Amino acid sequence: MKIKDTKSKETLRELIETKDFVAHISVDCTIFGFHNNILKVLLLKYHDLDLWSLPGGFVFNDEDLREAAERVLYERTQLKGLFLKQFHTFGRIDRTENNVHQILLKNKGIEVPEDHWIFQRFITVGYCSLIDFSMANTFPDAFNESCEWFEVNKLPKMAFDHDRVIETGLEYLRMNINTEVAASNLLPEKFTMKDLQLLYETILGQKFRRNNFQRKILSLNILDRLEKLYDGSANKAPYLYKFKSKVHNAIHQYPISNDEEI
Repeated sequence: MKIKDTKSKETLRELIETKDFVAHISVDCTIFGFHNNILKVLLLKYHDLDLWSLPGGFVFNDEDLREAAERVLYERTQLKGLFLKQFHTFGRIDRTENNVHQILLKNKGIEVPEDHWIFQRFITVGYCSLIDFSMANTFPDAFNESCEWFEVNKLPKMAFDHDRVIETGLEYLRMNINTEVAASNLLPEKFTMKDLQLLYETILGQKFRRNNFQRKILSLNILDRLEKLYDGSANKAPYLYKFKSKVHNAIHQYPISNDEEI
């Protein structure tokens, strides 16, 4: 989806004139989706620049970090109640040295003093979100002209240190794959054992023997077996599965304790 240039200029002007943001702090969200057996991440393209970035934003004075991340997530997807976990803080001194914002504002004809807060050093807090790809609609923001999905191993040219943020988000995802968090949030409600195995293999980058994988997953007692999936082919119809209600609800309603966040 694209945003009109005139509207973006007006929104940008309002943004740089506000004094309601916490100084030098931002949030960036790695929003992962799984589509056609490919793990993808949602990215935004800057206006008039061949650069892409993660969905992110500044933190209002009257909101928590998590509330800021939830707001960014909703503005980009129009979805609420998604899995969202704070996974890392990025504070290298040179992480925002490139002059993306200066170029963008200049191209829009917006004059801003060189010492404006938007050009100063920012520490960003990374949040990982997992989304059922079939539910996703995407919306750009004032800085960006489009919002699109990219394969995690085929990223375009990224602004700031966002390639590092994505890689760190992937590491978080790999470390937590066995907590059922990834599968429960990236797959539709009903799925086959093959779908689940392909998701694990894609995230971890390794292959599993079908029988061993199925035996291991079933031993965890986290799935309910449903009806068979008949598609009209001559092949044996596979069973559909879903996560047990207590597992699914716990993951979706209580993805993180507020005490774990900074």
